[in-house]
Amino acid sequence: MPIYEYISENPEDPEKSCPVCRKGFELMRPLDRAPLERCLYCKNPVRKKIGSVNVPKITAPLSISDAKKAGFTVLQRRDEGVFEKL
Repeated sequence: MPIYEYISENPEDPEKSCPVCRKGFELMRPLDRAPLERCLYCKNPVRKKIGSVNVPKITAPLSISDAKKAGFTVLQRRDEGVFEKL
């Protein structure tokens, strides 16, 4: 289930938002549900915020032994259209 981030439509106006939506909050929602339109606490309008994306960081290329341990078949090109299994 994805995590969505929401923030108040008026984060600088304390009269129109509560401390929760003014600062912003995260909510797990199924993909088939419509985006949240109102804060769960104060019922004032909120908008979906673009959050950060978690991307794995690979610092070094994988070695042949690492690929084999992970269950991959490693092939090396020998000639035109000919590959050899390592």
